[in-house]
Amino acid sequence: MDAFGTNLVWIAAALVDLAIKIAALIIIPRRRKPTAAMAWLLAIFLIPYVGILLFLLIGSFRLPKKRRAQQQRINELIAERVAGRNEPAEAAGWPRWFQRVVDQNLRLTALPAVGGNSATLLGDYRGSIDAMAAEIDTATSFVHVEFFIVAWDDTTRGFFSAMERAIARGVTVRLLADHLPSAKIPGSKETFAELDRIGVTWSWMLPVMPFKGKYQRPDLRNHRKLVVVDGRVAFMGSQNLIARTYDSPKNIKRGLQWQELMSRLTGPVVASVNAVFLSDWMIETGEFLDREHVPAAELPRSTSPDELVCQVVPSGPAYPTENNLRMFLSLIYGATERVIITSPYFVPDEAMVYAITTACQRGLEVQLFVSEIGDQGLVYHAQRSYYSDLLEAGVRIFLYPAPYILHAKHLSIDDDIAFIGSSNMDIRSFSLNAESSLLVRGRSFVADMRAVEQGYRDAGRELTLEAWRREPTRATFLDGLARLTSALN
Repeated sequence: MDAFGTNLVWIAAALVDLAIKIAALIIIPRRRKPTAAMAWLLAIFLIPYVGILLFLLIGSFRLPKKRRAQQQRINELIAERVAGRNEPAEAAGWPRWFQRVVDQNLRLTALPAVGGNSATLLGDYRGSIDAMAAEIDTATSFVHVEFFIVAWDDTTRGFFSAMERAIARGVTVRLLADHLPSAKIPGSKETFAELDRIGVTWSWMLPVMPFKGKYQRPDLRNHRKLVVVDGRVAFMGSQNLIARTYDSPKNIKRGLQWQELMSRLTGPVVASVNAVFLSDWMIETGEFLDREHVPAAELPRSTSPDELVCQVVPSGPAYPTENNLRMFLSLIYGATERVIITSPYFVPDEAMVYAITTACQRGLEVQLFVSEIGDQGLVYHAQRSYYSDLLEAGVRIFLYPAPYILHAKHLSIDDDIAFIGSSNMDIRSFSLNAESSLLVRGRSFVADMRAVEQGYRDAGRELTLEAWRREPTRATFLDGLARLTSALN
């Protein structure tokens, strides 16, 4: 090739490169947080071909338009059914700011706060699975099961047997499992063959099957964990339906075990938990299970002085906004005494960092419980990158000891408000995962959560600012790099 031809090639390449950068500057910032937009732009400018490929693969942080339209229609159906329903009698005594949080959740999800509920916390891993199985053994009509990960192993065998016995009694059992995480578990084919054998009606959630016309950004996942029996009792929280090691050879080699927290619920709030399952079932299968909608008004109410006000808050990429993040921010800004956070993957966005550090500056007691070790290297290092800012602001950080992964997800505010559910305090749970959260107002429930939190303190150790400053530079260097990648959503 002569000099003229070579120059033409270089000019063409420069023009293509310039066009890509201009297009990126126009397209990427649209409806995206500045931090996320900047991370994507850096990736495309510094590693253009890899950056473009990644953006095309995982750059869309919303589900396909059809799925979002289905969620909107479901919200409208729920809103129609609860229209005109009065607030709980206890609402007159709520702090005004809490009333506003409840109203915000209602606008975003259509699910109301309801009184007359009871809740029990379940922190024993095997015990919570056995408790769910025992409840399935009482089913007379239907059982609804929804988990991010489902596996048939020695830990869950009793749960599967309970489903089989229920089906033998004529009970309908339906199960939803997230596709990619469940399918990659060792023995997954045997798990779903067992479901077929015992007669469970099941479906994948968010299947990635492009040749079957089922595809969206592959890391948009349904992270919910819930069980509903006959519409009268429900379970929700952080635990998946799998052994404590997640049946992973890598975890077994490291000796890792997961520590979880689930809640058992009775009362009118069970109707809301069931509504989340019915919504996901309709989106995944197209089947509207109206006959299995149990109205909240038909469920028995607790008459105990310790009865609870509860509100279920689903969130995820099917919604136009981050329902869980908005609730967390509102709760932290409304706190007057203390904020105690438990999250296995703590990678907050800028708004969350400001809310937490501002709580310290307002004189509140703020504590954070996280794991001493991590099971996901990138997330673990991104999480560590926030420790300096938090410790310097006055946050007390407690590390749950190895070989346990503290996978529980909950938040307590003052002495009477709490949240428990599937949502981590990280950017993925805020934007990319479908999550289910339970907002609770009741002193007895928070007292029980305080006992759980004290158990974490007793088992672990507090990380001080002085100790953190002695961390080797090579470790904090990795933390900073991981923090940059966490903004890619």
